[in-house]
Amino acid sequence: MPVIPYLPNDLQEPVDLVTAIRSRRGGELLNLDRMLLYSPAFAAGWNSFLGAVRNALSLPDKLRELAICSVAVLNAAEYEFIQHAPEFIKAGGREEQLTALRNLESTEFNRDSFSADELAVIDLSMEMTRRVSVTDKIMSSVKTALDTDQQLMELIGVIATYNMVSRYLVALGIEVEGDEAQNDSP
Repeated sequence: MPVIPYLPNDLQEPVDLVTAIRSRRGGELLNLDRMLLYSPAFAAGWNSFLGAVRNALSLPDKLRELAICSVAVLNAAEYEFIQHAPEFIKAGGREEQLTALRNLESTEFNRDSFSADELAVIDLSMEMTRRVSVTDKIMSSVKTALDTDQQLMELIGVIATYNMVSRYLVALGIEVEGDEAQNDSP
């Protein structure tokens, strides 16, 4: 259950901001947006920043989405995982890998499902999420996996950003679209 109620799906104000969010989302407002819009200033910054993180980086999409899904699992942010798992698949990931990610912190985690470059991204995601600091060994493997220092900076930024997103989602109890209707029933 969300901590505060979602704003209505048919929200129209502030017009420019709601239009920009709907445009980025293909015409819809997600539950996340309906929560963010309680603060138009926060929603505007979020929309601009996350739009750039999702659409304007040189980091390969597959590695970006792998990092996001890893952070989602580590922080128990189911909403984030469900939103980004299809993006990971679209970017070339496999269902087998998503299944493996669900066991990321257990002995059941199947590292064989991932390439060395993908494992470097997962390891960096784990280090940054659990310890914040990153060992030289992991940083070295990530540098080997990426083509440029720009991609390294962007990957670190993606992991930091989606740690913020997951904490927001979990703290506010934001539900996967459709699940909120189940909570409204008697």
